Amino acid sequence: MSSPTPAPLPANFLRTVIEQDLATGAFDGRRFGGSPGDAAHHAAGEPDAARIRTRFPPEPNGYLHVGHAKSICLNFGLARDFGGICHLRFDDTNPEKEEQEFVDAIIEMVRWLGFDWQAGDKSYLYYASDYFDFMYRAAETLIERGLAYVDEQTPEQMRATRGDFTTPGTDSPFRGRGVAENLARFREMRDGQHPDGAMVLRAKIDMASANINLRDPALYRIKHAHHHNTGDRWCIYPMYTYAHPIEDALERITHSFCTLEFEDQRPFYEWLLNQLADAGLLARPLPRQVEFGRLNLTYVITSKRKLKALVEEGIVSGWDDPRMPTLAGLRRRGYTAAAVRRMADDTGASKTNIWLEYAVLDQCLRDDLEGQAPRAMAVLDPVPLVLTNWAELFGAEHREPCQAPAHPQHPELGMRRFELGPEVWIERDDFAEVPAKGFFRLFPGNKVRLKYGMVVECTGCEKDADGRITRVLAAVVPDTKSGTPGADAVKVKGTITWVAAHDAVPATLRLYDRLFTEPQPDAGGRDFREALNPASLQVVQGWLEPSLAAVASEQRFQIERHGYFITDRKEHAPGAPVLNRVTGLKDSWGR
Repeated sequence: MSSPTPAPLPANFLRTVIEQDLATGAFDGRRFGGSPGDAAHHAAGEPDAARIRTRFPPEPNGYLHVGHAKSICLNFGLARDFGGICHLRFDDTNPEKEEQEFVDAIIEMVRWLGFDWQAGDKSYLYYASDYFDFMYRAAETLIERGLAYVDEQTPEQMRATRGDFTTPGTDSPFRGRGVAENLARFREMRDGQHPDGAMVLRAKIDMASANINLRDPALYRIKHAHHHNTGDRWCIYPMYTYAHPIEDALERITHSFCTLEFEDQRPFYEWLLNQLADAGLLARPLPRQVEFGRLNLTYVITSKRKLKALVEEGIVSGWDDPRMPTLAGLRRRGYTAAAVRRMADDTGASKTNIWLEYAVLDQCLRDDLEGQAPRAMAVLDPVPLVLTNWAELFGAEHREPCQAPAHPQHPELGMRRFELGPEVWIERDDFAEVPAKGFFRLFPGNKVRLKYGMVVECTGCEKDADGRITRVLAAVVPDTKSGTPGADAVKVKGTITWVAAHDAVPATLRLYDRLFTEPQPDAGGRDFREALNPASLQVVQGWLEPSLAAVASEQRFQIERHGYFITDRKEHAPGAPVLNRVTGLKDSWGR
């Protein structure tokens, strides 16, 4: 499989599970028919060349978010590390919420993270809806074996008779129906003879079970809805808890890794697969379900319903808004796939849910970009700095060439070149009429170095009628150009960045921050809207050094002093730069 080569990973219990299963031969003798299929299909196939098979099974009802990155990295990474194959499977059993847009977005984001579902010339991309025929056949088999029945109670009646953790459930009045009548009613459901909600197919297990999930769970419901893959062929659809184990078995998955909320569903997962294997429909050895803890990131929400609300209410600009925790949003914000993989891999896998500080993701990005992102200067809150003695020293039309390394640790990347002239843009907060203690930048009588340029001495400022500073004034100190003999003879305590007015590139810069002000915005049932950060996006018009005039879309670089930026993949254009700030050079949240 084509996948990124990882650094050595810490041991985790999922790796231990796989190692033990391989050592004990738990999946020895497994055959694979070359494609998903029933027991007969795989019996006719060859011994499975993949040592293990895992799967990443998203439902295409929204965009993947940062929490999904954990599952993607685990499933694809473990398959890679153990000489196996990871399938990408769309669990598309709910036609009312699923769209082709989400299918396409999921494929794009898994690839962006660096993973693939190819093995040689074969693709292992599947759709649960392709198995609807088998799922229906399996349901009829359960009915014929007295293990399923059609229940015509209302949803409210079924909830009332299900019981709770202290009270056993009550048998449905339809539970004792005979096989022939159940088959007839189920076929009526299939043929569209009944409205939505009129009846469901339920497994017949144990209404007194201590595990409520075994109290005759629903297998099929009626939904007269168009499906993105099967169209209008079906008006009954399998429940996720019924479909998912069957999908795993048809694909010959060895290890079905899922998050902890499915732990209580494991007994039904195993019950169903064993019943269908006993009936000769599914091949043994059967998949093994193993649960691991979710990865939760502070200052974000990952509920698809709530993320959809953010989009539909216009709180964000779309699923790929750079403030969104979707992988599409993280990519557009400027996070690298390597940084997201590093965050997921470094947390390993545990049997408890994990809360990770958002700052960890930012640090993973800094670690990734520090050694590779080229440098540049820009001014985000500009005010002119006029060098009053420029014409006297050099002539009014003179422009002094300056240069700086593209990256201080990579001389092979060359130099970036720009010019110094009689007027430059500086950051407004680099000047103070009355400096605070410890302020070493521009104030009347103080000298600073224009980085990569010359030393200047501040002589004052000009203001408008409202008292706002419109220009800062300074004089060039002769013979102090960086890199020339004697340039260090004049000692200064401050160095500031700048961009010359005559060759600066105007740009729109989007300064992103966390979307929420609380670490867990929806904790305790709170309305997440109450924790929205009003300063999550600031848009400023700034100036860039000329080396960034023609930079391409999705290019990352470090703007000195300000942090890491990326050219926006949708709105940036050469000549009209649009930059997103990914993160600062250090964590300053709450400081």
